[in-house]
Amino acid sequence: MDIREVARRAKVSTATVSRTINRPESVTAATAERVWEVIRELRYFPNRHARSLVSGRSRILGLIVSDVTNPFFPELIQGFEDIAVEHNYELLITSTRYDPARMALAVKRMLERTVEGVAIMTSEMDVSLLEEIAIRNVPMILLDVGSPGPGISKIVIDYEAGINQAVEHLLDLGHARIAFISGPPALESAQIRRSAFLRCLMDRGIIEDERFVVTGDHTVDGGFRAMSDLLALPIPPTAVLASNDLTAMGALRAVRRAGLDVPRDISIVGFDDIHLAEFTEPPLTTVRIPREELAHKAFNALLRNINAGRGGAVLVAEHGAERIGTHLVIRSSTGSPRRKETSEQRA
Repeated sequence: MDIREVARRAKVSTATVSRTINRPESVTAATAERVWEVIRELRYFPNRHARSLVSGRSRILGLIVSDVTNPFFPELIQGFEDIAVEHNYELLITSTRYDPARMALAVKRMLERTVEGVAIMTSEMDVSLLEEIAIRNVPMILLDVGSPGPGISKIVIDYEAGINQAVEHLLDLGHARIAFISGPPALESAQIRRSAFLRCLMDRGIIEDERFVVTGDHTVDGGFRAMSDLLALPIPPTAVLASNDLTAMGALRAVRRAGLDVPRDISIVGFDDIHLAEFTEPPLTTVRIPREELAHKAFNALLRNINAGRGGAVLVAEHGAERIGTHLVIRSSTGSPRRKETSEQRA
């Protein structure tokens, strides 16, 4: 079934069918209704490549994330895709796996597909790649890195607020020895979380023990290894804050493997609040990043830039970066430390 058969049955020209599909405002309502009725009757699917040639628009958006094996990102992708479909856009999705070479390849693929805009929902971004996208006048939305500019918007997650709530929660429970498992050193968002944790301790007059800040890789295995190292210390922490939920899940496993109990022997807090967090044993206390809000803000900012560009304007963010709030979700993986496990008594 092709456009000629649609035109024949609707008793219009193929050009009219094309205009109905690509520029509906250029045909009368009665004609459009007749053409669409035939399209539905014949189950005709317009050739998207041909449509893009006619309209000059690909209707494709690029979405770059760090790691699709981390449930945080599929949940973000789902939210972004839902609103994209509502606006008749397709998504070209790729993950970097924290590898700059994969990031460069992802950008190249998207430019080759003539995407109308790119949402970069990861913070391991090479500035030169941003420049390569910008020089081609492709609108962008950035997460945590880069600066807003012509055709470029930015979203910043308030990691510090969530970190502060988590530390305050642990302090209120009576913990004095709080450790932190960081994410990959090359990941900007991981470094922001680590810095926020250290600043939070300093603001509360808590002396940092460098042995209590260890590096993970945002995976379950990385969390297991980091937690095992913390448990091997002469005086281990009584509470651990992890840079993401997968790390916290690995930490839960390490504690159990060591014959200890969460939260009776050690409290654990995650970050992200992925869907699985409430189904761990015990359910994980964690800092929530609202993925649906993040996806909608990212899409809407990108769409504003695209529409402004189509109108010949260059949209510049008026108020700098948009912010996404975070908040602590308290479940069962945190509790008061044992009374006899103060640092003075254990020393």
